[in-house]
Amino acid sequence: MSKQRITTALVILTAAAPLFFGLNFLLNPHGAPDGFGIEPWPQGNAQGYFVVKGVRDLAVGATALILLALGQRRALGWVILVDATVPLGDALAVVTHGGTLTTALTVHVSAACVVLLTAGMLLAEGRTRMAHSPAGQTLSA
Repeated sequence: MSKQRITTALVILTAAAPLFFGLNFLLNPHGAPDGFGIEPWPQGNAQGYFVVKGVRDLAVGATALILLALGQRRALGWVILVDATVPLGDALAVVTHGGTLTTALTVHVSAACVVLLTAGMLLAEGRTRMAHSPAGQTLSA
């Protein structure tokens, strides 16, 4: 399997995970928070938090898939690099709001590592293409 195919598979994983989590928070607001790492507030208007998290995750995943479908791999690399702030922020939220460090590390920091790996591979792929372009020509990645 080529390095580009592995990178593409990682992009699909990186996009599919937040799509799944987003839909889970929107469609299963009572069960989805259990895996996040913070005890949810099951009363009042606080369930609006689940809608916010669900929509955020859907937007993150959809953005990556759109850029992949358009063949904008270099831009995708930069977007996925920025997207790494999401699981890192989630890990910070877990450890500062009553969750365990174990959950923060195993769920959120591990996800951030996969996202950062994917971004790095995409960005390196773009540099490789530009380095192999004929003299005087630029290739878009």
